[in-house]
Amino acid sequence: MATFGTLSDRLTETFRNLRTKGKLTPADVDGTVREIRRALLDADVALPVVKEFTAKVRERALGDEVNRALNPAQQVVQIVNEELVAILGGEQRRLQFAKNPPTVIMLAGLQGSGKTTFAGKLAKMLEKDGHTPLLIAADLQRPNAVNQLQVVAQRAGAAIYAPEPGNGVGDPVKVAKDGVEVARRQQHDVVIIDTAGRLGVDAELMKQAADIRKATDPDEVLFVIDAMIGQDAVNTAKAFQDGVDFTGVVLSKLDGDARGGAALSVASVTGRPIIFASTGEGLDDLEAFHPDRMASRILDLGDILTLIEQAQQAFDEEEALKVAEKLATETFTLEDFLAQMQQMRKMGSMKKMLGMLPGMGSMKDQLDNFDEREIDRTEAIIRSMTPAERRNTKLLNGSRRLRIARGSGMTVTDVNQLVQRFDQAAKMMKTVARGGVPNIPGMGPIPGAGRPGASSKRGKQQKAKGSRSGNPAKRAAENAGIAAQAAEGPTGSGFGLGGGGAKGAPTEADLAELQKMLGRG
Repeated sequence: MATFGTLSDRLTETFRNLRTKGKLTPADVDGTVREIRRALLDADVALPVVKEFTAKVRERALGDEVNRALNPAQQVVQIVNEELVAILGGEQRRLQFAKNPPTVIMLAGLQGSGKTTFAGKLAKMLEKDGHTPLLIAADLQRPNAVNQLQVVAQRAGAAIYAPEPGNGVGDPVKVAKDGVEVARRQQHDVVIIDTAGRLGVDAELMKQAADIRKATDPDEVLFVIDAMIGQDAVNTAKAFQDGVDFTGVVLSKLDGDARGGAALSVASVTGRPIIFASTGEGLDDLEAFHPDRMASRILDLGDILTLIEQAQQAFDEEEALKVAEKLATETFTLEDFLAQMQQMRKMGSMKKMLGMLPGMGSMKDQLDNFDEREIDRTEAIIRSMTPAERRNTKLLNGSRRLRIARGSGMTVTDVNQLVQRFDQAAKMMKTVARGGVPNIPGMGPIPGAGRPGASSKRGKQQKAKGSRSGNPAKRAAENAGIAAQAAEGPTGSGFGLGGGGAKGAPTEADLAELQKMLGRG
């Protein structure tokens, strides 16, 4: 996650140095805690939070739980992870819905924190869960705030109550109160009130927000805070807590490049949980906040659970069964491949998905250079084909490939490479569907895959194989090379693309291969 990138790099480097030590001394622990303290302070985490955090880490790291551990360095990483989860709020907190609808959700925060955009994101998320939200335009101070909320509501497909034009005209307290009554009459089960913000905390802002809260009696008051505003985030949160009080926090702009550590302080300083995290400008870029998953991302341990949830939302189970059947019957075509690519697109940015994998923090440059437009180029090539050509690539002679290249704005070489990669992938998937052993380029057959006994037999054949050169010196050198390769074991990552890199993490070659599979080589 971009906002915590610097903090993540510093902590990862600290733990990397720690892993070289077989046994931790008090001096090692003190040095590690010192580096953690510097990393947190550089990331704008509030000083009281840093002191409490490092004190707990030091106390636990010098305790018996580390001394008894087989791997002390890993145990310290686990301690830091657990304490990081604690300052982020501990357990996930969901929205609390009223027993008798409508549930009233009031948004508060400074101007520019992202309240209006968040209102649309929340409305869309609630609609997906079967709710019928109503947005209320109670920000009547900021120029064009009402128009902005109307546009956002239209994009989100949500209803809106905006009786006043805004721009300083109208009573926001009356609008909010009337809006709740309208929602009750029209049977909307959730109301989202977008309130006014200011460039800074002032008495007028607090009084208006307090009056709206008193008039509507909201079930949730969500404080929307910009993760990029630095230490002032803590002061602002305290001011709102004293003046209005709130039940939960929303972190916005977590996709920014600021240090963002102050956002880590909000839950600890205010005692209020972080409920949502906004990770982009799109209306779908909203996540329920999981403290344990966020801590894992900061420590570069990945966020596989969120990745799985996104995949489950994007992929249709019935469609997946059809694809599996087509693979088994050798009828998988470029049309099916295009449909799978479109489902992948629903999951969101490939960079974000790859960033959720463990160990990807050390490959930032490769991720930044990953070109997601290759998916568009691949789609353009496939869409330039006729239905018959998509179903049977053998029809693609030279003139057809030239026509497809011109129609997609690509070159004939690009078309040839796509068809070649598709044929290789289809062949490999057919082998797997039949229970065989797939032969991945650069790896050879996967050990242990396919039918029972197949890998062991292949292993025996390879074991017996040696150099047959007539030159004794050359034969000895080749046999030594084969023995060294066998001692190293099979290469390749869990992605089946390449070897090397951090354990469990894709390498630079893996990303390059993935780029080739999605688009041009």
